[in-house]
Amino acid sequence: MPDSGYPWPIETTRLDNGLRVVVSEDRTAPAVAVNLWYDVGSRHEPTGQTGFAHLFEHLMFEGSLNVAKTEHMKLIQGSGGSLNATTNPDRTNYFETVPAEHLELALWLEADRMGGLVPALTQETLDNQRDVVKNERRQRYENVPYGDAWLRLLPLLYPPGHPYHHATIGSMADLNAADLATFQTFHTTYYAPNNAVLTVVGDASAAEVFALADKYFGAIPAREEIPAAPDGRTVTATGRAGVETVTSDVPAPRVYVAHRTHPFGTPGYDVTTVLAAVLGSGRGSRLYQRLADGERIAQPDLVGAYGVDLAHAPAPLIATATARPGVGAERLAAGVAEVVDELATVPVTHAELDRAKALLSTAWWRQMSTVDGRADTLGRYATQFGDPAKAAERLPAWLAVTADQIAEQAAELLGADDRVTLTYLPEETP
Repeated sequence: MPDSGYPWPIETTRLDNGLRVVVSEDRTAPAVAVNLWYDVGSRHEPTGQTGFAHLFEHLMFEGSLNVAKTEHMKLIQGSGGSLNATTNPDRTNYFETVPAEHLELALWLEADRMGGLVPALTQETLDNQRDVVKNERRQRYENVPYGDAWLRLLPLLYPPGHPYHHATIGSMADLNAADLATFQTFHTTYYAPNNAVLTVVGDASAAEVFALADKYFGAIPAREEIPAAPDGRTVTATGRAGVETVTSDVPAPRVYVAHRTHPFGTPGYDVTTVLAAVLGSGRGSRLYQRLADGERIAQPDLVGAYGVDLAHAPAPLIATATARPGVGAERLAAGVAEVVDELATVPVTHAELDRAKALLSTAWWRQMSTVDGRADTLGRYATQFGDPAKAAERLPAWLAVTADQIAEQAAELLGADDRVTLTYLPEETP
């Protein structure tokens, strides 16, 4: 495939109520992916309403005006399709992939829960899904070794009041304290057509999708005033390291080293993405070569680095390693820090750079190889940058990153004086 980033057609329109519709026709297979991005995530949540965006990810499957509880899932799966939803700090998205002949069904279902959830939302449904979220918190964060790392890293990286200070799972106290009317207001505020992007990729023409979108979404009224999320683009450097040590029921010491970099979608974050691949992607990475294969202080399958693609604030770069038996946390943390520090002083080689770019190219085209992957990508760029065609810029931007840019960014942003280090220690055996 060419390196243009998106060699398929893209057509867009905007309905009278503000809903943006993106279509990328692909007749390769008789399937379509429907992806609906709402510009609401945990960064939008007002004080006292943390966890609301994630709870609605659950509530949107619990019935709407013309669709009974659990029927949305049954109808899609009964038609041979698949579906899911996710929430992160920046957005909530809902998506289905169905045989092309069931495109109209998928659009009707999405429109019904956009415009018809509030009349169908009951106290019983709300209470039930609150309990589901509580169980999810226990299963994913509280009762899993190292499971609460993200919950701990965010407050270390972003100060109180910052929109990324809290995780999407939110506060159980906030979820318990809110009444039904508060939740209904949250949905009415953010789940509006002029706060959403509908993307369809696959075996359907733009004219067909535009007509169906207008048929099912066109009568849903726009929301006149949608509150903007707090501005998180500036995070004042503290000039001192953030350190937290947790003693917990974990099998071995583990260290997370994190830094704030640049927002996703900026040239600076393109450098971060390539830097992260050099630092911690796979067996050829610096962390693996030094700590797992060289000094043999880290477990081979539990060492790496990655950027978290957050678009509205300096996004984090996280390096992590888990100790081999007999290796202490201090030695492990020092080893991770040394490898990170050397990005500024030990030049990235041509071989390292080529390897990182090859890995990123493979990951990009793997995402683009499916209609659902393309639909999610186009929805993201339309929502966050106003133009789905900007997706074509990402891969070329990664391929243009130089070794000098990596060294410059490491020197500027990855210093020890503004570093976050989270360390897990096993509980002592009685």
